[in-house]
Amino acid sequence: MPPREVRIPTRDGGRLWAERNGTGNPVVLLHGAGMDSRLWDAVVPELARHHDVIRYDARGLGRSTPPGKPFSDVEDLRAVLDHFGLRHAALVGLSMGGETALDFTLAHPERVTALVLVGASVSGHVWPPSPELSVYATARRERDTTTLAELELTIWAAMGRTAPGGELIEDMVASNAERRVVSEQHCTVSTGRAAEPHLADISVPTLVVHGAHDHPEIAVIAERLVTDIPGARGETIPDADHYLPLRTPERLTKLVLSHLP
Repeated sequence: MPPREVRIPTRDGGRLWAERNGTGNPVVLLHGAGMDSRLWDAVVPELARHHDVIRYDARGLGRSTPPGKPFSDVEDLRAVLDHFGLRHAALVGLSMGGETALDFTLAHPERVTALVLVGASVSGHVWPPSPELSVYATARRERDTTTLAELELTIWAAMGRTAPGGELIEDMVASNAERRVVSEQHCTVSTGRAAEPHLADISVPTLVVHGAHDHPEIAVIAERLVTDIPGARGETIPDADHYLPLRTPERLTKLVLSHLP
């Protein structure tokens, strides 16, 4: 079936841009902070040959409307599933999207069939101090979007513009720099608890993937996920940084297809 674009209403009057493509068991793709659903451009075509694939722009990013009041990424994900009439789905999340997927699974375990966590962050994880992350946090706090975009590329897109997907990564970062600051100021954690202490409660099949050139703390988090989530399996992909779906889409797609029900 051809891709179908929709605007999904949220409880507080927002609209989430979403696209549905393919047929089969449902899978939802969640992108990271400062990005949008174009992150999955190179993954969707093959994935949609086997699955009912839904991707959407998180609140305020890409083509979704900016928040005007506090909102929850977990509630937005539930709104997406409800809109499409899905009682359950597999979740594939990168970075912030992985964090949302984990929080949602803990809050609504009956609605998740499988997890793929790609370069995932985890709510409750304490990042060790470092000069680069301190500057990054300051830029976010002070809404210095120029510095924020530069640091996003330096820290998270370490392989640079000449690596696969480089031009699209730069465009996503530039177009979402201001939007992410607004969204992050309004985003709340609706589950009421951090995920990291409760990873052992996750019972769905889980695949944890990260790139060998990602930030070192992402590898630490990946190891924690594999250790604490019962039965979780880990994969490290060479020649990939944090933007793994654009750096090595064929390898990632193969892993996802082999894991999903």
